[in-house]
Amino acid sequence: MLAEKPAVLDNLVTTGRGGRTTKTDLIDAFEKKPMPQKTEKAAPAPTPKTAGPRGETREPMSMLRRKIAKRLVESQHTAAILTTFNEVDMSAVMALRAKYKDIFEKRHGLKLGFMGFFLKASVWALTEFPRVNASIENDEIIYHHYCDIGVAVSTEKGLLVPVLRNVEQMSVKDVEHAINELAVKARVNKISLDELTGGTFTVSNGGIFGSLLSTPIINPPQTAILGMHKIQQRPMVLEDGRIEARPMMYLAMSYDHRLIDGKEAVQFLVKVKEIIEDPSRLLLGV
Repeated sequence: MLAEKPAVLDNLVTTGRGGRTTKTDLIDAFEKKPMPQKTEKAAPAPTPKTAGPRGETREPMSMLRRKIAKRLVESQHTAAILTTFNEVDMSAVMALRAKYKDIFEKRHGLKLGFMGFFLKASVWALTEFPRVNASIENDEIIYHHYCDIGVAVSTEKGLLVPVLRNVEQMSVKDVEHAINELAVKARVNKISLDELTGGTFTVSNGGIFGSLLSTPIINPPQTAILGMHKIQQRPMVLEDGRIEARPMMYLAMSYDHRLIDGKEAVQFLVKVKEIIEDPSRLLLGV
């Protein structure tokens, strides 16, 4: 009977001595309604998350981009690159620029920027530290008795570095005019290969894009590059102990340690800093 109704065992409660099942227990079990069977509920299946379109687009690298990549890798593989940093107070140059920018633009048809000051300061420092303006060819050091300075220019096709020849013979006005002319030619793809080669030093201004600090890569066969950055108001402790907000810019100079020692690199950067913080020294030659 129990075998025919196995659910009865679920209702069985034994009341006999020693846990024995009595006749009454069996009758009660048969008369009770079967207890519902407990079944484990299956966990709900996770709803798959649908990602958005995951397509890919491929395009061949342009000849210019491949050339840039090759030169950057070459620089990293052939030079012992080290970077030294300093900061410069831009107050004096900014005041000078604010005072004369309208007159400058009216007379020369050009906006007065900061690159002219930095290139002329670089020339002064390059003259004092000629190995920063030199290059290495095999086992020889080539000292250049001229300053052909490359200026990094961003274009839609990539970063180009047109070269200004004989910057040591230029005025600030000449530098600004040459930079503007080469930048326009680079952006409309009318710059010649000769205008992109042969530099002895490079200045790059990442600050125009908001860069606060970077380690620029040397443009071979040059042995150094100066990186300018964003001008930012920062609290500075002055010589008399006062704390004052000043427009400060970080400078970074990457150099080839095979030729330029750390002391020389630091002194070069300090010289640029001194001239920018007191631009009248350019006029006096001190």
